[in-house]
Amino acid sequence: MFHSQEPTQKEKKESIIYIGQDDITTLDCECIVNAANESLLGGGGVDGAIHFAAGPELLRECRTLGGCKTGEAKITHGYNLPAKWVIHTVGPIYSGQAEDARLLASCYRSSLELAKAHSIHSIAFPAISTGVYGYPLKEATIVAMSEVKKWLDDNGDYFMEVIFCCFGKRAYDVYQSCAAEILQGIALSLQ
Repeated sequence: MFHSQEPTQKEKKESIIYIGQDDITTLDCECIVNAANESLLGGGGVDGAIHFAAGPELLRECRTLGGCKTGEAKITHGYNLPAKWVIHTVGPIYSGQAEDARLLASCYRSSLELAKAHSIHSIAFPAISTGVYGYPLKEATIVAMSEVKKWLDDNGDYFMEVIFCCFGKRAYDVYQSCAAEILQGIALSLQ
């Protein structure tokens, strides 16, 4: 479905953003992003679901990474997931300060940079920090979409399929409502 390979020079195409309502652990794309905690050793929400679906090998590999700072990202194999790779990023715990948006934007930018460094051309993001970390969904969506658009604009020579994977209808509706205004000039597909 989303599994792509780097296009040849003759078939270069524009990057595209998908917005869909799905379970990120079932997506057939090259890489999924895990909204992890600093230990990278699993937790609740999407983090727990990804660790469960990937199997114990993911936890074993995560133990070798030495954790991850907020706003940064690290990569592992996907093991039992359809995705070959998992990029783990640690979002901020919402405090209402300007620093929250900077750190959240860094999660998306760091993940995309890591994907590019590994020649990954399709990546799925959950709504980072909007669960137990308490980031308001609409504010987080605006940060996510703005940062992804900026990265795609800055990396116009690199083909990337970005999937915003919304777990529920509420998240999907918020992402869809923000997309028209924020994602102008980017190919967009609503699933």
